Amino acid sequence: MNSDKELLIIFAKVPELGKAKTRLAVSVGNEKALEIYQALLSHTHAVTSSISQDKIVYYTPHIVTDDQWEGDIFHKALQSAGDLGERMQQAFAQGFAQGYSRICIIGTDCFELTTQHLTDAFTALHEHDVVLGPSQDGGYYLLGMNQLYTSLFSNKEWSTESVAENTRDDVTQLALSLKELPVLNDIDTVEDLKQSPLGVKLL
Repeated sequence: MNSDKELLIIFAKVPELGKAKTRLAVSVGNEKALEIYQALLSHTHAVTSSISQDKIVYYTPHIVTDDQWEGDIFHKALQSAGDLGERMQQAFAQGFAQGYSRICIIGTDCFELTTQHLTDAFTALHEHDVVLGPSQDGGYYLLGMNQLYTSLFSNKEWSTESVAENTRDDVTQLALSLKELPVLNDIDTVEDLKQSPLGVKLL
């Protein structure tokens, strides 16, 4: 096993009208919500393309082969069944089974995410067991670990403000070392967009 193998997992929803950013769509309509989600995808693609780690896009509900995620840069896979925690756990498990020693996962909802945040996350995993990128809404935009800690994916009320804090509690219970990245803003509502310099341009 190559101890330097590192993997970035990207969870992405296929951009389809009426199915993208549904909470946001209540305020701005389906077409604008889809436009915003496509901009989020493009931003995530831009900040992940140049990092040296292997990259895999886990799609839902199906894999798209001819989109912006180039096949020679990004591996592609389908998210498993289950809630968000079960799907993330399965993705991490597959990565560790393939010999990766440090794995981070992100979604596609954070306009404030930069390449430097990703670089810092993988660097942190050389000295810490877990890295967490908390978001303003109480969730997280990034989670990284150097082996599979399944309790971090269970007993969570996903998409609520308790997720990051409960994850910290899990890390404490396991006596693991934790590195936290800066708090960033995920885009789920119009208010989130208004806080984001990039997001404001889309309204």
